[in-house]
Amino acid sequence: MCAKPAWPAGVARHALPAVDSTNAFAASLAPGLSGPAWVIAGEQTAGRGRRGRPWSSPRGNFYGSLVMKPAGPADQVALRSFAAALALYDACVNLTGLPQAFALKWPNDVLCNGGKLAGILLESAGQGGQVSHLVIGIGVNLIAAPTPEQVEPGAVAPVSLLGETGLRIPPETFLDHLAPAFAAWEATFTTEGFAPLRAAWLSRAARLGEKIRARTGTTTRDGIFETIDSTGALVLNMSGTRVAIPAAEVFF
Repeated sequence: MCAKPAWPAGVARHALPAVDSTNAFAASLAPGLSGPAWVIAGEQTAGRGRRGRPWSSPRGNFYGSLVMKPAGPADQVALRSFAAALALYDACVNLTGLPQAFALKWPNDVLCNGGKLAGILLESAGQGGQVSHLVIGIGVNLIAAPTPEQVEPGAVAPVSLLGETGLRIPPETFLDHLAPAFAAWEATFTTEGFAPLRAAWLSRAARLGEKIRARTGTTTRDGIFETIDSTGALVLNMSGTRVAIPAAEVFF
């Protein structure tokens, strides 16, 4: 485990024993923000994942949300999901020393030894194509993972960091590494744009160059995972035809 990095300047930190949802609490802070703020909780009573699905929240796992007021149009703001994924990857590697164990699954999951370790949920508010605030919610199975029966059929099986590495990382310690990692990727994004994040993400991508399945609503597409484009969309090669898919759920 590497040394504890410095907490990012100008970023607030709120640690709660319990909360309904760290995303909801973080959003409630938005009107009074003077800078970004992290919220973590020992447990959530109404945690949620993508598409409103409930998120299992046993004590000892990581439940955190970052709220910020980013500049730029909504499509650019949303690219911070990749900054969050890269920061999660960095935090996991720094805490375990096992870079080979982790990979990034499009659009917003982190894998450990091929199983789902962490998920990211972006929620925002605004109007006219502009975002007034962004909340990046992150859940990490530090010590416990949902059972296979609790996840969608065909989805990547959940795993825990403790189960896969034998390391017990407290949520506060995980945030000590996650927040500086995100701040570094945020600085890269705001100064250099999406290109360096895209390159870094692709170098850590799971199943790149392999056949995958992407499902959007009732539409399912099978193809070779070729890349992600400059908008963050998944690019599949389907029998020689390249198809860009901006939103989908991916199955291996």
